[in-house]
Amino acid sequence: MGLRWHGTVVAAIDPARLARWWAEVLGVRVIYERPDVVVLPGLRFVQTSSEKNGKNRLHLELDSDDLAADVEKLMDMGARHVVAAPAKPGWVVLADPEGNEFCVLAPER
Repeated sequence: MGLRWHGTVVAAIDPARLARWWAEVLGVRVIYERPDVVVLPGLRFVQTSSEKNGKNRLHLELDSDDLAADVEKLMDMGARHVVAAPAKPGWVVLADPEGNEFCVLAPER
């Protein structure tokens, strides 16, 4: 097949705010912006009018050099814990400011 991964789309109530949050988390810059869509490398945030309901069917996983420090930084930035005790050692499940779940993985997992 001639298919290649192009990117991931995230529906957001406030695409600019959420994209900038993720840009800071990932250490990347916004590469395109208009009122209803903001693009980072590999991620596109598009405006929606509906709130997130239920568990994500797809989520991001982030590798961490220092799990405790990175989770603390993310929490200071507005992330919140989704699962208090992770199902697997070395994994922490968080949610971004609009409630999208993502995992932070310890280096030794």
